Amino acid sequence: MPTYLAPDVYVEEVATGSHTITGVSTSAAAFVGRAPNHKAFVNEPRAVNNWSEFRREFVGEGGKSNDLSHAVFGFFQEGGSRCFVVNIGEAKTLGKGLAALESLDEVAIVAAPGYCTAMAYADILTHCEKMNDRVGIFDPPEVVDRIEDLVEQAVAVKEGAKPSSAQGPPKSDKGCCAFYYPRFMVRDPLGDSTEPVVVPLSGHIAGMWALNDATRGVHKAPANMKIRSALNVTRRVTRAEQEVLNPAGVNVIRFFPTEGIRVWGARTVAPTGNEWIYLNVRRLFNMIEESIAQGTRWVVFEPNDEPLWRDIKRDVNNFLRGIWRDGALMGRTPEQAFFVKCDAETNPPDSIDQGRVVIEIGIAPVKPAEFIIFRIGQHSGGVEIEV
Repeated sequence: MPTYLAPDVYVEEVATGSHTITGVSTSAAAFVGRAPNHKAFVNEPRAVNNWSEFRREFVGEGGKSNDLSHAVFGFFQEGGSRCFVVNIGEAKTLGKGLAALESLDEVAIVAAPGYCTAMAYADILTHCEKMNDRVGIFDPPEVVDRIEDLVEQAVAVKEGAKPSSAQGPPKSDKGCCAFYYPRFMVRDPLGDSTEPVVVPLSGHIAGMWALNDATRGVHKAPANMKIRSALNVTRRVTRAEQEVLNPAGVNVIRFFPTEGIRVWGARTVAPTGNEWIYLNVRRLFNMIEESIAQGTRWVVFEPNDEPLWRDIKRDVNNFLRGIWRDGALMGRTPEQAFFVKCDAETNPPDSIDQGRVVIEIGIAPVKPAEFIIFRIGQHSGGVEIEV
């Protein structure tokens, strides 16, 4: 407390005690695979901010395109701005490459371009579920003989076992991955030929996610977006075929005569009826959970009593109110959109004795309008439309 000796007016700055929780980035992608230059930075995550940087570090003079280079090029072409690349070199599996990403909190999207075996799917899914702060993108096989094979779950089998015909994604109760089909054709950025080439789509999709997050927000489903660099699709999926694929968690890339090639699905690989079937809901919760975890680290080792509980509740409320104002939560008022509870009821004496502070949070996320239904009927005055 300062000492005042002369009569006058004194102004003091007083700390409000509030701590701002800032939303974490959701657009940083990580690509794991074999680089055109197999010996470049093996199993060492490298931040890449543009295509020229990738060419310099992972392609080299005279290097040829491969699945990884197509993915990184597509990421920047479709709107991505920053990614991490892990070159697995001569390795046959993704294990070490994915493990190298575990120390990177910035990563929110993971893909292994061109790796579409059941074992690769399982590795990516296991990594994303373990980290619980990122979503994986599965590439489809280049050749799919029957649509039904994508509906059947591809289960990883031990080496030497007979593989099944199933080519669909493994299921995830947490909805930590998304699967897209079919592949499409683009121009080769490293080739001399003007002929289009078929490429894995995970890099392009990751770039579209990043663009969607920047322009609309992570709460907006990254769908009904045109793939600007795609020249054609390897298969023109019909509406009847998508009626089979969509419930199975397969996001279809559709060709429309007037709208072009568009992403026409926004689901995760969660089972039907699961609360995590929508991709934007899964990614929104990832962002909110990670933001709150990082923004409340100051709480650790503070006195566990009512003043602390009030401070936590205030900070989380302020953060979620901003999320609601951005249109990410349902409800006309904040009270309808979310609640935060941190008091003596959530923190009884036995919990305090164990060094725990328990905060209960409920959130009502917006969900995509996936099925638009117009009911049209005749009446004496003309046509009646009910939306």
